[in-house]
Amino acid sequence: MIINLQSFIEKERPVWDELEALLVRIGREPFGSFELEELKRFHYLAERTSSDLIRIREFVTQTELQAYLESLVSRAFGEIQEKQANSMRFRPLHWFFKVFPQTFRRRARCFSLALAITVVGSLFGGGAVLFDPDAKVALMPFSHLKGDPSERVAKEERKTGSDLDGKGSFSAQLMTHNTRVSILILALGISWGVGSIVLLFYNGAILGAVIADYLMAGEGIFLTGWLLPHGSVEIPAILIAGQAGLLLAGAMVGWGNRLSMKMRLRAIGPDLVTLIGGVAVLLVWAGLVESYFSQDHEPALSYGLKIAVGLVELVLLFAFLFFSGREGEVDD
Repeated sequence: MIINLQSFIEKERPVWDELEALLVRIGREPFGSFELEELKRFHYLAERTSSDLIRIREFVTQTELQAYLESLVSRAFGEIQEKQANSMRFRPLHWFFKVFPQTFRRRARCFSLALAITVVGSLFGGGAVLFDPDAKVALMPFSHLKGDPSERVAKEERKTGSDLDGKGSFSAQLMTHNTRVSILILALGISWGVGSIVLLFYNGAILGAVIADYLMAGEGIFLTGWLLPHGSVEIPAILIAGQAGLLLAGAMVGWGNRLSMKMRLRAIGPDLVTLIGGVAVLLVWAGLVESYFSQDHEPALSYGLKIAVGLVELVLLFAFLFFSGREGEVDD
């Protein structure tokens, strides 16, 4: 029973105002963009306002206030029910074109760190080959990269014909291999990020060594035409996997976060699934391009055309990750 109505209203008004502000925000952006603590706060505010509504009904003179609280409670629990219904229905296009890029932007700091680690690795690998050409034998994981670049270019440009069956199996192998690497980079985040950092650095070292080796041999045009069409998607996809691994590492370490580790991991779970799922989709495209496009060279396929296609892919991927799904998105 409320003894002092005016005091009760003054005390509870901030709760109602906060709930109303959250409802306005929900109208502009999806529930999926809310942090776990924000969702818990929303549920608390809805339940407390519902309790206030029951108590205020004792006063028959407060019909206007009662109607206002009924509206708040109705909207709040309506949003909760809608979220529960939507969570049972997966919409692939909405997920890929909206949820995935939104998640990428929300966790952009982890991506920037993954990029920085890879760049440092590239500088190390490139520098190692520049100062000691024999170092590529230790750095290169594939036999076709350990030989002389000019000999490989000459051999590739002499190839004629197209084995579609071979391209199909090669494409499947690429997708499987790159997806496994990406999942491993994510999973190693559980080592407090050490494993993810090592793999990102090593991938960067390989890339830097390959670039330095081909540039030193005067095969920069071949290298760009070979790497750019698929690398413009594949390399960012690996970096996003690193982003997910570092996000997991951050939850394991928990700097500045008073939640338990279990709660921290629960909070980032949906984002990890979204990021690695997006990586898998990107790697499917990269595998198809590498198998059916990147492996064909002059005179069969102009290097200028291959480079142009790679640049277009890179611009489109940049636009997708940084601008797709911005409608109704509210910056934190």
